[in-house]
Amino acid sequence: MKKKLLVYARALRVNQWIKNLIVFAPILFTGKLFDPRLFTQSTYAFLIFCLLSSTSYILNDIIDYNYDKKHPMKKYRPIASGAITIPQATFIVFILTVISLLISLSFSISFFFLAVIFLLLHFFYSLYLKRYPVVDIFTISLSFVLRTWGGVVATGYHVPIWLIMTIFFISLFMATIKRHAELVTQGEGTRISLYRYKNHLLYFMATTFASLTIVSYAMYTYTLYIDPSQQTIFRDNSVCDRLYMSAEDVDECEEQDIIRIIPELFPNLEARKLMMITIPFVVYGIARYAQLLYEREEGERPEKIITTDKPLLATIFLWTTAIVLLIYIL
Repeated sequence: MKKKLLVYARALRVNQWIKNLIVFAPILFTGKLFDPRLFTQSTYAFLIFCLLSSTSYILNDIIDYNYDKKHPMKKYRPIASGAITIPQATFIVFILTVISLLISLSFSISFFFLAVIFLLLHFFYSLYLKRYPVVDIFTISLSFVLRTWGGVVATGYHVPIWLIMTIFFISLFMATIKRHAELVTQGEGTRISLYRYKNHLLYFMATTFASLTIVSYAMYTYTLYIDPSQQTIFRDNSVCDRLYMSAEDVDECEEQDIIRIIPELFPNLEARKLMMITIPFVVYGIARYAQLLYEREEGERPEKIITTDKPLLATIFLWTTAIVLLIYIL
């Protein structure tokens, strides 16, 4: 019985559920991570995305059955190896789809539509989109943006556009690195889109996406951001009401008054600027990840690298610590 459960856990890719932690980004970066209600809502969203992602993984394994049997590593997966038959896997996909959508609908209608879009994206990826180079990695990156937006829908707290762009570009970077590792270690025959990928193209793309990730994150750390869901504080704040003056009153407003209003509106402005000290952690993390690929050729399983490489784990810990200190304490 235990062995059978482990087989199903492997088919569900439980080890890859770590990717769904991105749904906590909205409350993490808006200083609401320790709010019990919002944390519960984000956890609920996380569990739903775990079901949705497992559904997409099994569906992909069903469609890729013939290719996975030829793959040096994927041939040991439960469906490719025959531990789970195609009819059994199809039944699991049906059950998971129904359960995840029903739970999503009970959460909110907006989250339900987001869940449907997520499933459709992965369905078309498994069936068609993964056959086309560049389109395949853009589809993967879009799925991470949808996960992030799931956290927004679940809690009502938004994240800055520069942070969304950071998530998008770093997902592109990691997907490109994975394609490069597959091309180098397994060859073109194990994935359809690899036939049209070349090493120099993947190297150029990885460099470009890494650079865009760093630039986007740097812009996020520097740009002052007002959460749209929190702009209602302006309505009942007499100081903030002065920002909604008529055209006649604008001329009467002294420059020193504006200067006084800004600190009252944004008391953590100086701490916000200190976010820039977290940039080196992001730069080193990207460089370390690339090093593991080009020196050790370990880029095919990103979740394994993130959870086993000590320097990378230390970098993530220090970056997280710095973020918590700057957002929640300073």
